[in-house]
Amino acid sequence: MSTTSDAIRSAEAHSAHNYHPLPVVVASAEGAWMTDVEGRRFLDMLAGYSALNFGHGNRRLIDAAKAQLERVTLTSRAFHHDRFAEFCGQLAELCGKEMVLPMNTGAEAVETAVKTARKWGYRVKGVPDGMAKIVVAANNFHGRTTTIVSFSTDPEARADYGPYTPGFEIVPYGDLTALSAAVTENTVAVLLEPIQGEAGVLVPPHGYLPGVRKLTRERNVLFIADEIQSGLGRTGKTFACEHEGVVPDLYVLGKALGGGVVPVSAVVGSAEVLGVFRPGEHGSTFGGNPLACAVGLEVIAMLRTGEYQQRATELGEHLHHELGLLAGTGAVEAVRGRGLWAGVDINPSYGTGRQISEQLMDRGVLVKDTHGSTIRIAPPLVISKEDLDWGLDQLRAVLAHE
Repeated sequence: MSTTSDAIRSAEAHSAHNYHPLPVVVASAEGAWMTDVEGRRFLDMLAGYSALNFGHGNRRLIDAAKAQLERVTLTSRAFHHDRFAEFCGQLAELCGKEMVLPMNTGAEAVETAVKTARKWGYRVKGVPDGMAKIVVAANNFHGRTTTIVSFSTDPEARADYGPYTPGFEIVPYGDLTALSAAVTENTVAVLLEPIQGEAGVLVPPHGYLPGVRKLTRERNVLFIADEIQSGLGRTGKTFACEHEGVVPDLYVLGKALGGGVVPVSAVVGSAEVLGVFRPGEHGSTFGGNPLACAVGLEVIAMLRTGEYQQRATELGEHLHHELGLLAGTGAVEAVRGRGLWAGVDINPSYGTGRQISEQLMDRGVLVKDTHGSTIRIAPPLVISKEDLDWGLDQLRAVLAHE
């Protein structure tokens, strides 16, 4: 496609309209920068919703993928392959756990966690068959399967997909009293995002996650942390739960685990919990494939250095300081987040989130809106301070109507 308009016209003619992307057509990318089909460069301040934590075309990840492509890419789980044990072992060690159940997409991992919790509830806790309940939080985003949207409170994600899967109870995010009241003897799990990304990068009140951990231990309930967006360095720690010293029973991982190269996801937990599965009870043809394991192993090795967590911490402090100054101008109503991750509520008089995103695109910066007048900022962790400052300068210019 020679022009942006040609490419977009062709896409709209032949693809379902389940997305409303910004009108930019990316042709290549490196680090924190993307180039479109007409040669214009854009600073990526979204990083594939944290899938690209290590930047576009990261050399270590590309080299790992290329080396594996030359050897074997898929065996299915009908056979063993020589990267599987190493990947599972190292990911378990990174999480401080014992077992890994690898899948492909984040939604698959969440579905796997739901199935794990129910099976654990029946086989270990002794919940009567068909009575297991999982407590979730309002404004959650855990994926788009029919089961997952059954416990969504977002009308766009949920409408017209019924009948809905039962077995879930929704409580307000950050409300320990409501959570405690919702947990019964048939509750098998509490499933939460340590920071709610799609909702606008909502950080729960201090003490909430430790309170959830204490409650779930006391009631013999699993705590499942969906760290698909918040995990693997984004917030300045390997896992967002670490900021409050919390270790869940199950981590749900995805996005950055595949380095923006291949889809890789996993549920990681103890042998007591993930050990409930027997052969044939759950699976995935591509889950834990050799290519995914090779890339995932390199991601784990990169995280072990602490470099990316440190960058997210230092640049994140700078990001939130600068955004905080904007909040004092009247153009920004609120800023939330942690590390290199921020939700910015724009004063509606300055425009919708979509309008602000389009104006930033015109100035060479790519972000994405959510829920009206909120924009999300989550650049690759490899972004330089100079590039981050340039991107923030463009936001200031847009809000100043320059």
